[in-house]
Amino acid sequence: MSQRARNYIDGRWEWPDGCRAIESRNPADWREVVATAPDSPAPVVERAVAAARAAFPAWRRTPPPRRGQLVRQAGEILSREKERLAHLIGHEMGKPLSEGRGDVQEAIDMAHLAAGEGRRLYGDTVPSELPDKLCLTFREPVGVCGLVTPWNFPTAIPAWKGFHALICGNTFVLKPAEDVPLCATEFVRCLEEAGFPPGVVNLVHGHGALTGAALVSHPDVDLISFTGSSEVGAQIGATCARTHTNVSLEMGGKNAQVVLADADLTLALDGVLWGAFGTAGQRCTATSRLLLDRSVYDDFLQQLCDRAKNLRIGPGTDPATELCPLVNEPQFRRVMEYVAAGTREGARLVIGGRRASGDGREHGWFVEPTIFDGVTPSMRIFREEIFGPVLSVTAIDSLDEAVRLVNDSPYGLSSCVYTQDVNAALRATREIDAGIVYVNGPTIGAEVQLPFGGVKKTGNGHREAGRTGLDIFTEWKTVFIDYSGRLQRAQIDTD
Repeated sequence: MSQRARNYIDGRWEWPDGCRAIESRNPADWREVVATAPDSPAPVVERAVAAARAAFPAWRRTPPPRRGQLVRQAGEILSREKERLAHLIGHEMGKPLSEGRGDVQEAIDMAHLAAGEGRRLYGDTVPSELPDKLCLTFREPVGVCGLVTPWNFPTAIPAWKGFHALICGNTFVLKPAEDVPLCATEFVRCLEEAGFPPGVVNLVHGHGALTGAALVSHPDVDLISFTGSSEVGAQIGATCARTHTNVSLEMGGKNAQVVLADADLTLALDGVLWGAFGTAGQRCTATSRLLLDRSVYDDFLQQLCDRAKNLRIGPGTDPATELCPLVNEPQFRRVMEYVAAGTREGARLVIGGRRASGDGREHGWFVEPTIFDGVTPSMRIFREEIFGPVLSVTAIDSLDEAVRLVNDSPYGLSSCVYTQDVNAALRATREIDAGIVYVNGPTIGAEVQLPFGGVKKTGNGHREAGRTGLDIFTEWKTVFIDYSGRLQRAQIDTD
């Protein structure tokens, strides 16, 4: 029996009158409706933004250590609810249970990290060029934040954005992806239980074209923090430019794993299997390209295909599942179109490329692990983000060639290189044009205490997580205190 996911505005749960229902369905069995949620129009968004605006003055004056106590309490509640939320993620989004637990654990870790910043939120004191004058900088909250989040990390990404926003003294309106309204609802319930004042945390459900557009274009929203596709991010960036709204965009990736001849091949094999097929490739950091040294190419590719063909495909709620379904039919059709494009353009389909069948999978959006060989840089499957369990393999003859091919992409999020040569590893980390570089580890696996984000079409220069994540949600204020008792003029030649 499906559940109703309601909006949360000014401390109250509601289903607005007249709103039509959006259905979220089980990606492993599309016949099952997991939840319904309201498709909230602009007047509903208006009320949520107004509630956040009204709550902002008192929340910004709340001492940061007190804010940290509430954020930490939210983390403790998430920890208590971890197993239940992991099963919900597996049911509504499709992610395997082990990955669902990791999703929630990221939210817990972010709560603890952000809570600690309540005792820091450092500014600077710097010397003045004039006597008897003090120069200080402070972080100030931005104001009302609109958080627009995707379906692939339905608990972690709202936490990454939300906890940093809250610890800095902002209020927010969360607009989650319409595929995961129940996951977002349960996340906000944990924040409600933690005791945040009414209006500080708000949740509105709805389609991006209706609810998301109303939030992004609202004149009383001070910041939009978006995670999603580069195409939608470009539209949001253009809207925010017209309204002079601060904007942080975390978008796509076309991430490459480089395997050099001297690599630990067993380790590299484990890395590419996890990077390419974890979450069925539905991560912005997923390994989509494998650049493989020609001297180890044939043997490595054969072992990779043998391992990939034996991945256990099933629903996220099955503890044995290693490869989960795609989230919905549009995503399934997108992936299958890329499989067709790879074949049309001359790549060799080595394994997969079909809808997985049998064992009741015919009612879900399951795709076999898919590997293409002989992929060239001009092909769409080499250049475009697929967001599915599809891996493109290309032969290389040197580190320099590998770096050139890694950088031959409109994206620049994550990358990795497998080698036992420290000199090669350090050269790669310097030369690869990406926000994240791993050595002897897969392209997925970010840690919350470090900056997360990329370059080129991956983002607009901001970073999430870590201490740098505070920069999105704060403005710098510079204060000069002159206690000389006389007029002093800075930057005036007094010689």
